[in-house]
Amino acid sequence: MRIYLIGFMCSGKTTVGSLLASQLNYSFIDLDKEIEEKEGLSIPEIFSKKGEEYFRKLEFQVLKDISNQDNLVISTGGGLGANPEALEFMKKRGKTVWIDIDFHTFLERCQGDKNRPLLKKSLDELKELFEKRKNVYKLADIRVKGGKPPENIVKEILLALEGNTLSG
Repeated sequence: MRIYLIGFMCSGKTTVGSLLASQLNYSFIDLDKEIEEKEGLSIPEIFSKKGEEYFRKLEFQVLKDISNQDNLVISTGGGLGANPEALEFMKKRGKTVWIDIDFHTFLERCQGDKNRPLLKKSLDELKELFEKRKNVYKLADIRVKGGKPPENIVKEILLALEGNTLSG
């Protein structure tokens, strides 16, 4: 089984994913770290040197490459879960879990993070992106509210997975 964590930047996907994988005795993969290792560049460097379009294609390809492994929790980048084609792929390969945070929580957590190229956008552009992505995120198999202790989010995900059955 594969569990894909989706959600906006700074929603806690990596922290929750690591804890969830540990609880399930699954392997954990942070897709952004996987991409950085594959390219030998940081995400901001990939954006500046090769462009966002290149990054988005690479991100989807790396997702496909790792999605043949079983017993895996995968933390995705904020844009990947908002890509309808990628979300459909993930739903066919496992369970998708949307960690839903509000815009204020996102701003609090991400403020001043230099490793997120999209934070160079204006506040209005970020708000628009946030709302647009939510329209795709809401199609996930499971939705949990973020903004609380990661251990609580993990418990909610485990309960939801039991209700959803752990086959998939």
